Amino acid sequence: MSTLPAVAAAALIGFVGNELVARYRIRVGRKIGSAALVADGLHARTDGFTSLAVLLGVAGVAVGWNWADPVVGLLITVAILAVLRQAAREIYWRLMDAVDPSLVDQAGEVLRGASGVLDIGQVRLRWIGHRLRAECEVIVDANSTAIQAHLVAVSAEHNLLHALPQLTAALVHADPQPRDGEDQHAELMSHR
Repeated sequence: MSTLPAVAAAALIGFVGNELVARYRIRVGRKIGSAALVADGLHARTDGFTSLAVLLGVAGVAVGWNWADPVVGLLITVAILAVLRQAAREIYWRLMDAVDPSLVDQAGEVLRGASGVLDIGQVRLRWIGHRLRAECEVIVDANSTAIQAHLVAVSAEHNLLHALPQLTAALVHADPQPRDGEDQHAELMSHR
């Protein structure tokens, strides 16, 4: 019983330290697009929860509850499984090239705001390591010259590169605004 205060203090310090490290790793991991660093931050968070569970165990032992150790062991197991599930989900989605839909929506809004863009077509983002690549279609005035359409596409790409920090390259294709429902890509339909 005389060591309980020291164990409690160590558990509290362990929780606070691990949580600070976890937040930092998760924040930086998300900023640079590193799913591995985010998973490492989640691992540090699990270690923090383990320390917090030890603190609960110390409190249980201090009041004379004999089941404190096994219950704390089960709580630690549940915490580890919960964090493992979250980390596995993030890694799985990254392996599947999944991009947060809000990021795709943001890219669409940035493209729509570019000078000369009348509308947008498909917007695709994918992860390549820690970086994003984009393939986008913008609709431009049908009377634009090739040079004018190119300048609109370059402007849209420039805006994207500034708006999405992890984006390293974007291919922006300029399509003329369709007239009377015509499909400029009809010739390609048999290839899709």
